[in-house]
Amino acid sequence: MTQGGKKKKRAVNRSIMLAKKIIIKDGGTPQGIGSPSVYHAVIVIFLEFFAWGLLTAPTLVVLHETFPKHTFLMNGLIQGVKGLLSFLSAPLIGALSDVWGRKSFLLLTVFFTCAPIPLMKISPWWYFAVISVSGVFAVTFSVVFAYVADITQEHERSMAYGLVSATFAASLVTSPAIGAYLGRVYGDSLVVVLATAIALLDICFILVAVPESLPEKMRPASWGAPISWEQADPFASLKKVGQDSVVLLICITVFLSYLPEAGQYSSFFLYLRQIMGFSSESVAAFIAVLGILSIIAQTIVLSLLMRSIGNKNTILLGLGFQILQLAWYGFGSEPWMMWAAGAVAAMSSITFPAVSALVSRTADADQQGVVQGMITGIRGLCNGLGPALYGFIFYIFHVELNELPMPESPAGGSVVTQYHLQQNSIIPGPPFLFGACSVLLALLVALFIPEHTNLNVRSSNWKKHCGSHGHPHSPQAPGEAKEPLLQDTNV
Repeated sequence: MTQGGKKKKRAVNRSIMLAKKIIIKDGGTPQGIGSPSVYHAVIVIFLEFFAWGLLTAPTLVVLHETFPKHTFLMNGLIQGVKGLLSFLSAPLIGALSDVWGRKSFLLLTVFFTCAPIPLMKISPWWYFAVISVSGVFAVTFSVVFAYVADITQEHERSMAYGLVSATFAASLVTSPAIGAYLGRVYGDSLVVVLATAIALLDICFILVAVPESLPEKMRPASWGAPISWEQADPFASLKKVGQDSVVLLICITVFLSYLPEAGQYSSFFLYLRQIMGFSSESVAAFIAVLGILSIIAQTIVLSLLMRSIGNKNTILLGLGFQILQLAWYGFGSEPWMMWAAGAVAAMSSITFPAVSALVSRTADADQQGVVQGMITGIRGLCNGLGPALYGFIFYIFHVELNELPMPESPAGGSVVTQYHLQQNSIIPGPPFLFGACSVLLALLVALFIPEHTNLNVRSSNWKKHCGSHGHPHSPQAPGEAKEPLLQDTNV
């Protein structure tokens, strides 16, 4: 080896050792304030999504100003690329965090997820480009759930995941309204600065206050230790879908129902703002009301329905509400129709928790991770396909704005909005109607799912590679398939 090569290798080794010392003190004692706890994870999640929630209204404006002719198509492509990259990278980052520890990957995911924020005012083109690429690291929840799994007992884990999910929902219920108010009074530049400051605060909190949760004895002595590439394969769980007829029915139901939901979340607030004539404050209020109603639906209403009509019927009822909601969005041409359909959307949010409960009740204990992993993989795939599909449907039906919104007319809506509603008076929102048809197919498939059965998926290889790191706290823990409310309303 040449002298230059040796120097380069020594420099790389010094960089790795320096990074490791930042995260872990000598002797294996974790840095941070106190012992690892769920509250550390809760604060990390709250700060990250509070920062992004502040930018809900400014992002919608900048998106339209940057892509005035193909707003919905470009929005779909941006969110689609981000979703697909997240789907591909999540298992790999999870496997690496099993080897190198959680704190380093919390730092990476939060940093790269929040990196686009200051670019909103510096260069909108770079802002949206970096948002797309940031999907590689936009998997903070996977690492956070692994962090929680490291420090909780199995009987405590559901409550801990619930606390993290509730914190996420709370950040999105409050932050869009705050961002819209500050933008209207002080301008969007202040909102971007505030969001950047909160993101930096989150990064500093991870560096200074968050202790490493993965015990030193669980990690290999060398950072160059191999990982299980089968575990890092994003398609590993999907390959097992056809091994059981009941699993196949459940997975088809999840795909057909979640594909339009993922597309809807990527474009719906832009649709309200630019096509339906909602103000920034109205969009923020819509998010808050929908979030609160969904929390009620997924807790009180869901438990009552599960006890009274059973698991399968609850799934069918949720799919029925989703069909009604999407059809109402598709044919609705007045703001009050959007509010009414939003209330129905809250009821449709019971579908996925009911599916997860059905799987957990019918699958054997050693099959939980396999089946939940399949469902999570399908949802991740939909996060990439759904936004791109919705953007393309908006494009082929010519639902676009060719000029900036004009001042409000005396009737209350903008002139551009009224023009578009006249153009598309029969079906104002074509993608939502397509989504309703997709969910109808999901409902027909779900009718064939038996209420009580034993899922039998051959999982010997899965269990082998899941156990390859010597501990059960991998990011594919069963509870992690239960993604939090409105997780897909990323902006």
